[in-house]
Amino acid sequence: MAKLRSLLPRGLYSRAALILIVPIVTIQLVVSTAFIQRHFDRVTQQLTGGVVIELRLMLQSVASARDVAEAQDRLAVLAPALEMRFALPAPADSPTVDARDTLDLSGAVMQQTLQDSLSGLLATDVIANDGMVRMRIATAKGEALVQVSRGRMAASNPHQLLVLMILTSLLMTIIAYVFLRNQLRPITKLADAAAAFGKGQHVKYRPRGALQVRAAGAAFLDMRARIERQIEQRTLMLSGVSHDLRTPLTRMKLGLSMLPEDEDTAALIADVDEMQRLVDEFLSFARGDAMEGSEPTDPLELAQTAVDQALRMGHPVRLVAGQGEGLAVMRPQAVLRALENLIGNAVRFGTKVEVSVLVEAGTVRFVVEDDGPGIPKDQREEALRPFTRLDGARDPNRGGGVGLGLSIAVDIARSHGGALRLGEAGMGGLRAELVLAR
Repeated sequence: MAKLRSLLPRGLYSRAALILIVPIVTIQLVVSTAFIQRHFDRVTQQLTGGVVIELRLMLQSVASARDVAEAQDRLAVLAPALEMRFALPAPADSPTVDARDTLDLSGAVMQQTLQDSLSGLLATDVIANDGMVRMRIATAKGEALVQVSRGRMAASNPHQLLVLMILTSLLMTIIAYVFLRNQLRPITKLADAAAAFGKGQHVKYRPRGALQVRAAGAAFLDMRARIERQIEQRTLMLSGVSHDLRTPLTRMKLGLSMLPEDEDTAALIADVDEMQRLVDEFLSFARGDAMEGSEPTDPLELAQTAVDQALRMGHPVRLVAGQGEGLAVMRPQAVLRALENLIGNAVRFGTKVEVSVLVEAGTVRFVVEDDGPGIPKDQREEALRPFTRLDGARDPNRGGGVGLGLSIAVDIARSHGGALRLGEAGMGGLRAELVLAR
């Protein structure tokens, strides 16, 4: 069953065409077998049987003649009346063996009927170009050649019905496929709009098609509007929270700067800076750059920008590889933030960081590798969760972080229809692969 499923088409149009074509082909086979084969074979048997009766009459007339001359005289009268040609004795070019085309089904029925019903039949030739059936028959006065029009012994042009049926079925299949395509097109547009929304893109969509498809499209539009409204409300709320938190922190920092410089004051200023950084990082995680618009961006240039910024801060980072070329629609500031977080996480635990970019037909991959302690395989999924503390040597909450760097990268990757994958780097540390849909 699994093997059969692997052979079936996976696309909607292909499956619809298969559903449409298989019944038509099955009907054609059934009609061809049950009607054309059986009906025309029966008609051919009846027509050939009628000719056999006439041939028996002529053979009886030949047998009752006193000699060959009298038999020829009788045949000269009977043969034209029965629309036959009778040659006695048989000429030298008379058939000696049965002859017919391989695909001549009516010819096979004729030969079989003649052999079963007519005694003395020696050979039958049904492939003559003049449309005559030539029979070599043994009579009481010697062998004779009988020629009968094929139209009297078989249904005329049975294959025309088959050709007409195939052409009609093909025409109806094309017409049905056009109508079916018009019904399937709204479904594909709905899927495209949903996929684009999953990548953070807003594509214009209007429900069309059947009632069920329109209902699904309307439900999608309502869902998209609710999600966008919630994101906008969350962003506005967090902007207000950011403003409300930054103001007292700024006053505290200003007040501390006026105090005498001593260890207690420096510690309080450091605490305020830590609070400011935590607030900024949390708001960055919660906002996710949802209000930023998507635009065509060069992934290689974006990765180079992230590496240059890390180098200016004195971090041991280098761009080692860039494969493929072309632009990708993304939110550049959000992706840059994700790369900065991945690079910052790498330089925090490693002494050597390498960044590579792979641009493919459907995806863009940013890979950040380091030579640090890495994350055990059974803890990688847990490390992607916000505010998670690991038991291993590489804890995102240690070393000045709050455990949101990887979570921000995950959120940005998902908003671009991708994912963040953690693995083992070739240098022995952590390999973080940011995959974005292109």
